Amino acid sequence: MAFDLIIRGGTIVDGAGMPGHRADIGVSDGIIAEIGDLSGEAATETMDADGHVVAPGFIDGHTHMDAQVFWDDIGSNSCWHGVTSVVMGNCGFTLGPCAEQDKDLVLHNLERAEDIPRQAMIEGIPWSWETYGEYLDAVDALAKGLNYAGFVGHSALRTHAMGERAMEEEATEEDLEVMKGQLADSLRAGALGFSTSRTSSHRLPSGKPVASRLASWGEVEALTAVMADLGAGIFQIARENVIEDPEERRAEHDQIKNLAVKSGVPVTFGGTWYKRPHPEAWRTQFRMVDETIAAGGKMMIQATSAWNGSLRSFETATPYDFISVWKEFRKKPLEDQEKGLRDPKMRAKLIDAVKNHVHKPDPKLPNLYQRAVDWDWVFPYDHTLPPFRSISDVAKERGVEPIDAFIDLALEHNLKLFFIQPSFNDDQDYVLAHIRHPHSVVTFSDSGAHVATTCSPIHGHLLGHWVRDAQAIPLEIAIRKITLDIASFWGLEGRGWLHEGYHADICVFDPETIAPTLPVLFHDLPSGAPRIKQKTDGIKATIVNGEVFMRDNEHTGALAGRVMRGPLAHN
Repeated sequence: MAFDLIIRGGTIVDGAGMPGHRADIGVSDGIIAEIGDLSGEAATETMDADGHVVAPGFIDGHTHMDAQVFWDDIGSNSCWHGVTSVVMGNCGFTLGPCAEQDKDLVLHNLERAEDIPRQAMIEGIPWSWETYGEYLDAVDALAKGLNYAGFVGHSALRTHAMGERAMEEEATEEDLEVMKGQLADSLRAGALGFSTSRTSSHRLPSGKPVASRLASWGEVEALTAVMADLGAGIFQIARENVIEDPEERRAEHDQIKNLAVKSGVPVTFGGTWYKRPHPEAWRTQFRMVDETIAAGGKMMIQATSAWNGSLRSFETATPYDFISVWKEFRKKPLEDQEKGLRDPKMRAKLIDAVKNHVHKPDPKLPNLYQRAVDWDWVFPYDHTLPPFRSISDVAKERGVEPIDAFIDLALEHNLKLFFIQPSFNDDQDYVLAHIRHPHSVVTFSDSGAHVATTCSPIHGHLLGHWVRDAQAIPLEIAIRKITLDIASFWGLEGRGWLHEGYHADICVFDPETIAPTLPVLFHDLPSGAPRIKQKTDGIKATIVNGEVFMRDNEHTGALAGRVMRGPLAHN
């Protein structure tokens, strides 16, 4: 038979964890038609994959692309990391259900909690829906390069049912019935499940909690019961990262475990559990997951492949933008700031302001300003894979104060150098244990959110550092944790496995060179707002539904992405 595409001579790593083997893949009508020796077969297009790994397209189960999908048809940054499918609607934040006249109620959630510029959303979203199902239909109608699935968000359900009261009080029985009805309708329309947030880091621009944080645990249980009754859907929750009081921590663990076991609904959440003041707290988290699985519950940890943190730079944000002297100085054009930092008198004022500053968290400010600066844990991002030197290390080498080293390094790169400040998962031994846990997947890029303060090239870091450089994780296991394990738990049928009859979502990469590139700032959002772009080197091709979407990480023009609806709605 003649195929549309044959990928020849690559090492097939199928996503199921089986040992890699050399074979060809034949693709027809967007489907993997045959895997084997196809040397005598013809195709419209042939791709030479000799020396490369051929894997399922990577799946990112934790993104916030809900708004960006309307103005970015290729789905960056995800598209540059071998990703072919993403899941939106995490943490309770979705654009539906919500009528256009009420859109501020949902935009406020994304504006502060996920750091998506409000004006970009206002200018970039052509609102045409009220229900979540209508939102999915709007996404379905878009030309898009990636496959998209989504949860329906708790905060959106609350504001749809309660209006402004959702940010102030618990729901009444009548409110809850409205939410339950909308959740059931959303699941029937194709939502993968229901998401919520309980974490204090999710706030409105005013500093107040997002709507889902006002909900009682009973409300959460009642909404989860809707999925149990329908026999479909998974529950995603943004939990408090580290609960300091051990009794409160145990009580929260029991809540999550009991919900999973009693409801039978699969539960997933991020694993940002390592914090330096509480270096052993993560062990109790793993124990809770293990106990839940043993009791018959279904649970999956969303792991990262490195620390969780933010990128700082003079182009975007520094740790001191809101303190005296710096606040006015940072309003100047970048070239004037560079001149000021080279002026001894101005520089002395800035450094004195830092030395005299006493850090006090302010919930009205973005999360990146909530933590005091520890120069032992701020790293110049002048290369992308470990090991990294801290600002304190550089300062000692140069015989200067850390703040001087920070400024000098920035000046040496014309103020365009980024610095990493981890907030969680600082200990890389924990990160490795996290990845290795039998009930974890690597899927926490947050793509679409925090667009000017973070970039998480988790796939390039996993494959470049942990697989190749550290040799800490077998390639086949790493691929499984970013493909089939996610597809299976999230219910993405026909995805995540190189198998005949499955969708031809494929990533072809060089295992010897794959690694993240350095981040670069652009001003290309609909309002001209800034965002960080970062790619992964070593990816020869990304194929979505049988069409070559990216070639050497350059868009080919193909836009074959689809909406992946949940089990109550046929794709």
